[in-house]
Amino acid sequence: MPAWLLWLIASGLFAAGEVASLDLVLLMFAGGALGGMGVALLGGPVLLQVIAFIVVSVGLLVLVRPVAKRHLVDRTPEQIDGVATYVGREAVVSQRVDNDEGRIRLGDDEWTARTQLDDEAYEVGDEVRIVQIEGPIAYVSHL
Repeated sequence: MPAWLLWLIASGLFAAGEVASLDLVLLMFAGGALGGMGVALLGGPVLLQVIAFIVVSVGLLVLVRPVAKRHLVDRTPEQIDGVATYVGREAVVSQRVDNDEGRIRLGDDEWTARTQLDDEAYEVGDEVRIVQIEGPIAYVSHL
């Protein structure tokens, strides 16, 4: 089996391991293995392939990993994700919404909905605004 193929397999295994660990270390090793593969494709000796693996891996760990981790982990208050992205959006009532029950349609999705205030109710076809989401329930108010 050619050496470049072994490096390619090693890179794939490191990448697969990264999927399980999500620590961005094995992904840097996968890049290092691609560096070793490049040297192998150029006909370099095994020692040079290993050195390329080490240099590229360390370089990625020192230069790329901190930046990537900061972008993936650190969030500012302005960056919202998950269901919080739906707050403020407009939806259409698909089943009468009051304080006890109801459903709304937001694009292709249908959500269980409740009114924000006890004395509110919205009929089918009314447009509402999502003001809060708690678990699977969207709380809505008038536009």
